Amino acid sequence: MKLNKLHLALAAAAAGVSLSLVGCNTTDTTETADSSVSEIQFTELSAPTDEVQKNLIRSSDSATINDEEMQIGYNTLLRTGDVDNGETFGLAKDYQDQAVIEADGSNYICNGTDDGVGSGLDHVSILDKDGKIYMVSQFECATGAMYMNELEKSSDGSLSLVPGSLKFVSQKEGFGGWVHCAGMTTPWQTHLGSEEYEPNAKDPSTNGYYNDVTTSFWNGDQTKNNPYYYGWTPEVDVDANGNPVYTKHYTMGRMAHELAYVMPDEKTVYLSDDGTNVGLFMFIADTAKDLSAGTLYAAKWNQTADNDIGGEAELTWINLGHTDNASIKSLLDPDNDITTADGITFANVFSAETPVSGACPTAGFTYINTANGEECLQLQDINGDSTVDAGDIALASRLETRRMAAMEGATTEFRKEEGITFNATDNQLYIAMSEVRKGMTDGTGDIQLTENKCGAVYALDVEGSIKDTDGADIASEFVAINMNGLVGGNYLASADADGNTCDINGIAQPDNVAYIDGTNTLIIGEDTSAHNNDMVWAYNIKSGELTRIAHTPYGSETTSPYWYNIDGNGYITLTNQHPYGEGGPRAYDKPFGAEIRSEIGYIGPFDTSSMK
Repeated sequence: MKLNKLHLALAAAAAGVSLSLVGCNTTDTTETADSSVSEIQFTELSAPTDEVQKNLIRSSDSATINDEEMQIGYNTLLRTGDVDNGETFGLAKDYQDQAVIEADGSNYICNGTDDGVGSGLDHVSILDKDGKIYMVSQFECATGAMYMNELEKSSDGSLSLVPGSLKFVSQKEGFGGWVHCAGMTTPWQTHLGSEEYEPNAKDPSTNGYYNDVTTSFWNGDQTKNNPYYYGWTPEVDVDANGNPVYTKHYTMGRMAHELAYVMPDEKTVYLSDDGTNVGLFMFIADTAKDLSAGTLYAAKWNQTADNDIGGEAELTWINLGHTDNASIKSLLDPDNDITTADGITFANVFSAETPVSGACPTAGFTYINTANGEECLQLQDINGDSTVDAGDIALASRLETRRMAAMEGATTEFRKEEGITFNATDNQLYIAMSEVRKGMTDGTGDIQLTENKCGAVYALDVEGSIKDTDGADIASEFVAINMNGLVGGNYLASADADGNTCDINGIAQPDNVAYIDGTNTLIIGEDTSAHNNDMVWAYNIKSGELTRIAHTPYGSETTSPYWYNIDGNGYITLTNQHPYGEGGPRAYDKPFGAEIRSEIGYIGPFDTSSMK
């Protein structure tokens, strides 16, 4: 989004009061306590009631784990614009790793409060690797930046930046970064990121300002740019010398990647697709810990029930073929020369014509309706073997994942599909849907649900020995077989006295989610203008109890909460993205006078020594 430059200051305060809060639209699944899991409870954080509180980051000030009480709070790690080791945190760089320059001659810093495009810092991954703790950060701008630094842990468990450790992560070998959104720490301790809102290769002019700004990566030379360079999944490792190692994965497809989430087998990856009329995808790598080659699947929603939490469905999976990074990159850059964009174009992938009354005028074309609207497409001979076959489907499914999935019969009706997390104890996956609207509620297609503008979080059971829609075995023990609404927000017929349009005592437009391993606790973060302040919640999946544990300043997102347990201490990371950047029900005076910036911090530290 386009954001104005604001000069504000950020104060952090944690003022918790003990309350019991049960969320709206929850399912009471109370059962006998499971002795194999730990119980974690947070002091309830009150909803902000005045302008001072609404301008702060606030969190619960205490928690108990297995009846052991501990003091916690919100702690800042880094803010955009901070300088260390000669690097500026959030500074975007071009294809020669030089600072991107704005029209006024200043450096472009993706802080979420610039006049340019971008939301600011989004996700950080904390890596516990080779006896050191690293943090990889990614920024949600059209020229997407990444940085890495070391963290040190004190005797009381608190974390802080190791001075002189901040490093820029170059992405020039992958044509630069693009709108980095959510991410995760893989089981093998790498950062797995995302590139959201892939440019429309059919008509790049429709990509608007984001496309124009991306050209800044190429120093203003559009002839070097290709929309197929963006919309992929980046990974960052750390080598033996403590330097970042960047890879862009093309084999997992190109879409509006919100998040790629790796399952415990270190091969199965779920991929969420953010937007309207989008799909749900699953990738299975050939080799554990290696995402460079594998098979991609798209989900089909087979509805079994409707309700105001988000409905219920069985899932089946459509095989979109097998390929590898090298095969796709060779289509993007056949000459290994990024100085000229001579790679594949949309016309090499599909022929297209305009639908008439929801049908294709010409035989051989397939009607679809996705995030790019209604289209009639015909697959082309991409690999040049004079036939249009499964090999071309595999290539097209990476270049145009959503379009190809729709052509093969997958469901592309989801709305704002966001974060993913996994509960290993119950073998359940969780996916946030910020809104149950539009393609999910328009009365046509696979998904036909009751509208919920406040959104829902879904639970998905996973199993092995599952076959795809062609009857072939799927090589994973973590295949989602259903998708059922777990907890939803409560939309108000009229706004409350403070301007909230979703009940303040329930979730509003859930964004990213995280599961606290070995407990019954699901963390839910919001991205909403339906609450004055975006909240973070702890949801007990057994009792249905919903507890408010944090909020960020007015107009900011609570992006990418994530749980880490490192050597006896736990942390919930929390990003404060584009403070005061969104519209919404009410605006507040700038409270303090210094510049406010996107920042990363954490709630904690928790003493996890008693956890089972």
